[in-house]
Amino acid sequence: MVATLAASYAAGYSAQHRAFPPRAKSLLSLRKQLIKFMSNSDSVTEESVSSTEPPLPKPKPKPPFKIWQLWNMNLGFLGIQFGWGLQMANMSAIFEHLGAQADQLPILWIAAPLTGLIIQPIVGNLSDYTWGPLGRRRPYFLIGAIFATLALILMPHASELWMAVVLLWLLDTSANISMEPYRAFVGDLLPKEQRTQGFATQSLMIGLGAVSASILPWLLSHIFNVDSTSRIHRVPPTIEISFYIGAGLFLMTVLWTIFTTEERPPQNFQVFEQLQEKRGGLIGSFQQTWKALQQIPTAMKKLAYVQSLTWLGIFCFFLYFPPAVARNIFGAVDQSSLLYSDGIEWAGICFAVFNLVCVGFSFLISSLAGRFGRQTLHSFCLLLGGLGLFSIAIIPNQYWLLVTMVGFGITWASVLALPYSMLINAIPAGQKGIYMGIFNFSIVLPEILVSLCFGWVMRHFLHSDRLLAVGVGGVFLILAAVLMSQLTFPSLVGVAKTDDENPDSKSFAKEATVTS
Repeated sequence: MVATLAASYAAGYSAQHRAFPPRAKSLLSLRKQLIKFMSNSDSVTEESVSSTEPPLPKPKPKPPFKIWQLWNMNLGFLGIQFGWGLQMANMSAIFEHLGAQADQLPILWIAAPLTGLIIQPIVGNLSDYTWGPLGRRRPYFLIGAIFATLALILMPHASELWMAVVLLWLLDTSANISMEPYRAFVGDLLPKEQRTQGFATQSLMIGLGAVSASILPWLLSHIFNVDSTSRIHRVPPTIEISFYIGAGLFLMTVLWTIFTTEERPPQNFQVFEQLQEKRGGLIGSFQQTWKALQQIPTAMKKLAYVQSLTWLGIFCFFLYFPPAVARNIFGAVDQSSLLYSDGIEWAGICFAVFNLVCVGFSFLISSLAGRFGRQTLHSFCLLLGGLGLFSIAIIPNQYWLLVTMVGFGITWASVLALPYSMLINAIPAGQKGIYMGIFNFSIVLPEILVSLCFGWVMRHFLHSDRLLAVGVGGVFLILAAVLMSQLTFPSLVGVAKTDDENPDSKSFAKEATVTS
């Protein structure tokens, strides 16, 4: 500020007193000294470290992708989601096959949220400041895919509970390493006007991966006549083969994306390396996250309360729904029985149904939000899912489960879209990436709470009734719907902060130029 005033004063004085060049020269000298003083007193920024460099070139326009190129860049997400889908539909059953009790399931699942909490912000920041022979994001795709494939192959061979737990940690860590940079990958490569199409293609891959992973064990059993019964401490062959297929699909689809989609190098490697030194690495990742945590917008905090209640309910559903179907709906008393395998397969059908509904409803969200408002629509969608899960306790047979999955599929589509659509207008313009990562805390922290505490609730209050646990998940969704309808979001009504209002806008603009 002082440097700017000094520059303006010197320029004005010189124009009015051209007859006195010595005084003008002295003022210009004063101006230069003031600017130098101010630049040296500031903390090191991207501008200061590169002040001796010539002006950066304007970012080159990104060429639009053809349809087949969009499919190539997003195909890896199908494999990643296939791995997640196998885990969600089958891990609780695998734990029970290996002797786990109902009250032990939450703590056994803690790998999922804990790895998300730790891995996602670190890998997200590391991938921002990485460049090598495979580019910026693709090294993380490859590393994650290799170890996730290994975990998927070994999981059916786990003969002890601790083995399955270790492999789940490996699978979740690896999948997070592959998945976290993927959304930024789309933003890096696509022009602004094509990003919606790119993310829509990504959402389609998510839906295809989740549906196919959920229904695969049932198809193997009923179409290909693969044995679905299990032996003691061994999963059924249908689950074993499904994990092998998932391992192959995970690795091959990620490799396809790596070898068919190239990344663009930084335009100015010198400045990129300075950014890399300042913000890259583990310490830089933690520093950037901690700084952003101190400045969370009010609207984001309110959305996080709703999101926390939502994910308390959703995690209860994912934990207990498959074994609840097997034991409470199909009446299985032993995990080695045919009824248990049939129930787990039917739970997979239910997962496929709600994911199909999610894909279909996703195409309607934009128009419905425009008509009714995002807050009202999200509240209604949460209520539908909550009522659906709560009603499972009174349904007469397994076919009514498909009706409840329609409601939960609508909820799932809303949860994946509307909170982020509302959040984007509440966070600073140049810091969307890091705040999106922090917003993920409102997902993983409730999951960690369930993992640590819900086993005690199951043992002392729900008497290990898995169906009641699913009903509790419905109650959390209903509470989230009520809270969503009552909160006010004044900052979401207006426009998000512009770059001029954002104190870090210049450094982010320069960073975008350097790395685009």
